[in-house]
Amino acid sequence: MAPGASTLVGSHEVVAVDPFFDDGPGGMVDLCEQVATYRTYAEYEKLDSELTRGLAQRHDSVLNFLRTGGLHGTREDTGVLAARTTYFREEYAYGDRVVASGIERFLHHPKLIAAARQVHGRPVVEPAIAYANLMVPGQELAVHTDVPEFRGANRKVLPQWLLVVMHHSGLFADWRMPIATGISWWHDSEHGALAHWPEGAAGPSRSHRIRANTALVLDTDTVFHGVDRVTDPAPTVVPPVSVGSSLTFVGDQRWELHDPDGTVAQAYDWDQLRFSVSWKAYCFADEAERDAWRHHTDDLTEVQIVDRLVADLAEQGLVEPDVPRHRDLGLVLIERYVRFPEMVPPATSGV
Repeated sequence: MAPGASTLVGSHEVVAVDPFFDDGPGGMVDLCEQVATYRTYAEYEKLDSELTRGLAQRHDSVLNFLRTGGLHGTREDTGVLAARTTYFREEYAYGDRVVASGIERFLHHPKLIAAARQVHGRPVVEPAIAYANLMVPGQELAVHTDVPEFRGANRKVLPQWLLVVMHHSGLFADWRMPIATGISWWHDSEHGALAHWPEGAAGPSRSHRIRANTALVLDTDTVFHGVDRVTDPAPTVVPPVSVGSSLTFVGDQRWELHDPDGTVAQAYDWDQLRFSVSWKAYCFADEAERDAWRHHTDDLTEVQIVDRLVADLAEQGLVEPDVPRHRDLGLVLIERYVRFPEMVPPATSGV
């Protein structure tokens, strides 16, 4: 592979689910309200090692967002940009652990499973994760690919940017866990459209307007995507959000944004927010492949992963084979392997 080349090329399947539930979206909105309190995404899965110290979990997308200003190229202070992308999340189910009672109907929905088979062409589908994302006015989601997973290597044990580098490098395809992602929406909105690049980073982008009780299923580990600004595209609207903030449903269609000390910073009506629920499922070619995952056969270790990446960099003359395994190496890995699309306003699409 030539230096600077990306393995994430070609067209990728995007499957629409419309309608999602035959009886409408109300149950998911009720579930969201029952969970009630949502923390910032930045509070999840903090890891510490020489290689990760000083780098954000998604340092790859952070660097690109700061460099480009996002989908519309808004040049702003670093603190403002951070507030725009410090959105809120809560897990509803993870593996065998159900956090939000009632999510099972969503997690095992046959339409999602059928769409996952279509996306990856693999018949054995294991639903694994469901989580909600909430965004307040003035926020957007930086363009990125999702965090992939490999046998023995996932976001619970390795930094997220390193997993992204692994997939973009193409060096660990034999260990990769093909994951289908369903992004579902539970209200209508003129704002917060999904931008995505189904033909690869070098291809045109598409903009998908969100509608209640619908979903798109795709390989978000491979397809770049982001979320357009919520409610007000004007750069002057800055959400009062920082790491440690929380968003809480307080009844009567109202939400409160709390500062880290618990002070109410802002109140919102339901229709001002962007609410989505994401679904992830592992996709296997057969039972034997699933069993290898379950029994941790041929798992990767962090040492194996970093050694292989360094060997590839050294072969290209970019580092010495004995380069120290710390933050500076992480920055080289991100710069070498993760190639983002040009930030051109996306074209409108029905998909």
